[in-house]
Amino acid sequence: MVKRYEFRDPVHSFIGVDEGERRVIDSRPVQRLRYIRQLATSYLVYPGATHTRFEHSLGTMELAGRIYDAVTDPSRANGFHHQASPELIDPEQRAYWRRVVRMAGLCHDIGHPPFSHAAEHELFPEGWSHERLSYEVIRSEEMDKVLRGMTPPVRSEDVARIAVGQKPWIDKILTPWETVLSEIIGGDAFGADRMDYLLRDSLHAGVAYGRFDHHRLIGTLRILPWSMDHGAPVQPMLGVEWGGIQSVEALLMARYFMFAQVYFHKIRMIYDIHLIDFLKEWLPDGRFKPDIDYHLSLTDSEIIAAIRKADYDVGMAGHRWARRLARRKHFRVLDPGRPQDAGRNPQAAEAICRAAQAEFGADLVRAAHPLPKEGELEFPVLLENEDVVPSVSVSGVLRSLPTPAPGYVYVDEEIFGKAKEWLGDNRERAVEKEMKGRND
Repeated sequence: MVKRYEFRDPVHSFIGVDEGERRVIDSRPVQRLRYIRQLATSYLVYPGATHTRFEHSLGTMELAGRIYDAVTDPSRANGFHHQASPELIDPEQRAYWRRVVRMAGLCHDIGHPPFSHAAEHELFPEGWSHERLSYEVIRSEEMDKVLRGMTPPVRSEDVARIAVGQKPWIDKILTPWETVLSEIIGGDAFGADRMDYLLRDSLHAGVAYGRFDHHRLIGTLRILPWSMDHGAPVQPMLGVEWGGIQSVEALLMARYFMFAQVYFHKIRMIYDIHLIDFLKEWLPDGRFKPDIDYHLSLTDSEIIAAIRKADYDVGMAGHRWARRLARRKHFRVLDPGRPQDAGRNPQAAEAICRAAQAEFGADLVRAAHPLPKEGELEFPVLLENEDVVPSVSVSGVLRSLPTPAPGYVYVDEEIFGKAKEWLGDNRERAVEKEMKGRND
């Protein structure tokens, strides 16, 4: 008899695992995620947003298993389905890859540095990211031993590839089957990672924006034939039945609202900037090291302890930024951006920031510019007459997804009055100068 364990979860009620999966959950790299906040410094704005990457990883594992079961259901298969995915014909292979998908969902975030995305882009060495570090940790001797100890044994290389998808630093090209499985984890339209973080983040932040009917969406997912370019070979791709298109639209609108109201909140973003400034001064060489043992030894807990210590120690590296974080002395918003900036100069915030830094000093001015995410998302949709068509041809919502908020410019409160007066006289000049420089 196979022993089962359950985790009580506020999003999915109960998450069940077997003995082998429990041992992976108990491993050092996965347990570290208990001490990595999912939303970085967001708890300073949304007090309830203290949840961690650990419970998100459990949720991603749970949803990945549900999606896999839905799209490999024999009753929903077709000729192309089996031709493109011969693994589905063999019950043992189908069971093996289900385990791989669940472990990929569980381990997809184990490469995150402290405070997750907040400090990643500026503090990893060039060429490194949390995805690449996740790939290396999953393939490490420690994780390989745990995964191969499952019954049946699971290849760590398979888990790593499905967890991060196709990346330039992965030599071997993913097979069409592996590509579909990686979409189950990190797909832009309906990956398990995205589904769980929207549901979980909205719950803990106390907002309603991230909710959508994920049960209906999962129930209508299919593996469908697809060609991204006219004349290109047909490949299997994760798609949706016509009856689930509204659920996809709801998910993507939920994502837009969560970015606009939570992830790109103007005060949350300046706290992330202050955190980065602190870490640049506190970390040796101002960077996270892409070393597995070093990575596993560092969590939010060590950073928070250092911030609290540096708050009281004026001689400690990062003191000025630690005080801003610990005592809520963040920079104030000088310029909140304008909707028209996106069309005339997407880098308007950076242009204003550079001009203001030249006027007031580099340490007194900062800019935060939300990176634009994907616009149109194209994936196959199975119509009731069995035709497969592009999603954008049947959904006006997907053709016109809103863009993220414009960037923000911040200044130290002590110069806010002077800076505001300066901005009134120099904003357009700074933006136009930047535009002219690019056009020349």
